[in-house]
Amino acid sequence: MDQENVSATLTVAVPAARVFAVLADPTTHSAIDGTGWVQEPVDRAALTEVGQIFRMDMYHADHPNGHYQVVNKVQVLDPPRAIGWLTGQDKGDGHLEFGGWIWRYDLAPLGPSETEVTLTYDWSAVPQYIRERGIQFPPFGPEHLINSLHHLAELAAPTSRAWTPGS
Repeated sequence: MDQENVSATLTVAVPAARVFAVLADPTTHSAIDGTGWVQEPVDRAALTEVGQIFRMDMYHADHPNGHYQVVNKVQVLDPPRAIGWLTGQDKGDGHLEFGGWIWRYDLAPLGPSETEVTLTYDWSAVPQYIRERGIQFPPFGPEHLINSLHHLAELAAPTSRAWTPGS
């Protein structure tokens, strides 16, 4: 595969500000995730600035420990148009190592109550030594991104009781 990113786009009947608020709330990420790997947020504070770190508990049957934790670092924060984070790990000595892949959501308002949402997973900055570990990129099927966007749309829907700002 020559391309080093995958993306999916979905138009949702939700204002961009509300979609952004859902994405900036780490407590919603497990409900948005299309793989079922994201479990619970360790850090529950809203994402408000570039450089902010937030951790998530994860589970993957093929991971050596099954349960593990990732560290995310906000790379893009442009309310209500874009949000994205690098994913990595805490090396156990206080040093954080990021693998070079980023999750990014771009929001394009199509009117007061409709938004085009594009989710991109980009692994173009993954260093060679990580690629040599045999990790497949992307580590999920193409349906993951569109599933995530549908989950986001359901969660952000004005009639949804699953999420209210600040919950």
